Amino acid sequence: MKKRLLEKLENARQYTLSVANAMPADSYTYTPDAAIWSFNELLHHIGYGIMWWNENYMLQQQADWNPPTVTKDPAATKAYLSECFDALQQSVEKATPDEKIIDGFYATLDHVTHHRGQATVYLRCKGITPPDYSEYTY
Repeated sequence: MKKRLLEKLENARQYTLSVANAMPADSYTYTPDAAIWSFNELLHHIGYGIMWWNENYMLQQQADWNPPTVTKDPAATKAYLSECFDALQQSVEKATPDEKIIDGFYATLDHVTHHRGQATVYLRCKGITPPDYSEYTY
């Protein structure tokens, strides 16, 4: 079971970073509408969501929603995303998969998938074809 969770996590990591890499650095401030996050803010939210879900559901340590300041450039945002995925990976590696852990893991990936889908729409709005998802299917 743990091996399968780690495989799913690695696929999510690789596809999310591929989406992050598809947007040119000078377009990370892009937003399709003034009322929503920029691409950079959206990716930062994905990262913080991973950390928050990991703490609350994987580690089962109650944490308030208190996001850190948004990273300011694409390199920092991608590094932050990687750190967040690393933290979740470490939690999965240490965990004894039970129903709560498995539910928390999949809830985390659902959140990532939801917002990563938004990020692919941002790419399309900029005329960029998102990375091929079939390379990351499980």
